[in-house]
Amino acid sequence: MIYPKIELAQAIIQIFRNKEIQHIVISPGSRNAPLTIGFVNNPYFKCYSIADERCAAFFALGIAQQINKPVAVVCTSGSALLNYYPAFAEAFYSEIPLIVLSADRPKNKIDIGDGQTIRQENVFANHSVFNANLNEFHSDENDLLINEAINNSITKKGPVHINAPFEEPLYETVSEISINPKIISSTLINSEIEDFSTYIKDWNLSKKKLIVIGGLNPNEIEQKYLDVLGNENSIVVMTEVTSNAHHQNFITNIDTIITPFSNDDFLEFQPDILVTFGGMIVSKRIKTFLRKYKPKQHWHIDEVRAYDTFGCLTKHFEVSPNTFFNTFFQKITSVESDYQHKNLEVKNLRLKKHIEYLSKIPFTDLKAFDIILPKLPPHCQLQISNSSAIRYAQLSSINSKIEVFCNRGTSGIDGSTSTAIGAANANNKPTVLITGDIGFLYDSNALWNNYIPKNFKIILINNGGGGIFRILPGHDETPVFTTFFETSHCLTAEHLAKMYGFEYNIASNDTSLEKGIETMFSQNEKPSLLEVFTPTLENDKVLLQYFKELV
Repeated sequence: MIYPKIELAQAIIQIFRNKEIQHIVISPGSRNAPLTIGFVNNPYFKCYSIADERCAAFFALGIAQQINKPVAVVCTSGSALLNYYPAFAEAFYSEIPLIVLSADRPKNKIDIGDGQTIRQENVFANHSVFNANLNEFHSDENDLLINEAINNSITKKGPVHINAPFEEPLYETVSEISINPKIISSTLINSEIEDFSTYIKDWNLSKKKLIVIGGLNPNEIEQKYLDVLGNENSIVVMTEVTSNAHHQNFITNIDTIITPFSNDDFLEFQPDILVTFGGMIVSKRIKTFLRKYKPKQHWHIDEVRAYDTFGCLTKHFEVSPNTFFNTFFQKITSVESDYQHKNLEVKNLRLKKHIEYLSKIPFTDLKAFDIILPKLPPHCQLQISNSSAIRYAQLSSINSKIEVFCNRGTSGIDGSTSTAIGAANANNKPTVLITGDIGFLYDSNALWNNYIPKNFKIILINNGGGGIFRILPGHDETPVFTTFFETSHCLTAEHLAKMYGFEYNIASNDTSLEKGIETMFSQNEKPSLLEVFTPTLENDKVLLQYFKELV
């Protein structure tokens, strides 16, 4: 086997092998040559070459999102490293393990005018769960830092940065390793189950308990616990499309339910106890509601952290939801209440009004999503981009067998396509990305990728700009709005699709969209892109009227 001659690189590669960090996403460069040589010549590692570092990091994020294990990205020195930051921040807020391994010049070359050199140490400090600033030579101290970085990525569920300085020559190899690095096992912290007696007492006395579930991995919460929540009269469970948690009594379309509420409705819906778990919440309306009509208590369940999203957090249970429910549900009692019943009546009314309204509207973004979502094949995975796409997806039902993901940690548009391609590589399932035009164009380098599965599909909703700005306060039809907010354009994906070998089709009305979806899912010989054109000036009007007709 071929190894890099530089002993620090040998140590890094051996420790990564021992820690079972198998997926390595490499962006080309010279300073990282010792790492590249070591990883690609070891058959244990699965290496990917992606030139654009921003795309590479989101691609790695997509893999880590699926396997729930750290994935490494490797880059050369200089500004290449900074391109990892959007995905690094997403990993931090979405609690996804990601390892950034950056090659650097030795410290005596920093800030002396040497080429391709920046201050790389601690560059991600605000969003890193651990920073390992190595010195140039192999040492026990370096081994300890590498181990700590990987261990923290696992236990703290987040991104870490390992900065490794290398001096030339960089390309020399040897046939045998010359060092034996130290390996330190990861120690998982077993949180003690605290005394729940006070909280159980409050729970058993409350007639209005609201559960809001954020983004979760599929099957992350045992169904038996979801069934307990769904079958209790005093509990209303609200989920989002990314919650991947299902029960017939759950309310899955939050904005559809609460947007038409009057002040009296909000007061009646105001819970005594709010319990949250899972990732970031998409719905702005539920945040606004709970910040104004605060519950008496807000409990958040998460092993790592708790955000005071609604300004009323009273308790952070630092355990997994399964661990919490396993103990807590043993001592709760059923409470006589009409809280769930009343809100299920609202749910049924909203569904009826939803169907009536969708049946009479013209072809727009809202109608397109209502056609697309029911036609997605069961057992596929759905990746959704941010901005309008995820919000429209919240308004319609999705088959519970479909797994749904979205980069809601930072809610950015910058890496949705790259993430979806990484996820598609890892999950071995037919994967569909629904994205808007601005997010797609912004991340178009994602398609510059040799690892796109043949069954990968993109449904691109092209409404000629950032349509979400038309439904936000402050919209005014002026040149300033269309140029600097909406970023209006007349671009299509046709030539991008052809350049990168995608099957390309278009749709612009109900009939062509239904046919386009059928065509898309009937062939898997190469990845495909269906571009759906919707009317820029009609989408916001139809959506705003939608909420008015739900009562």
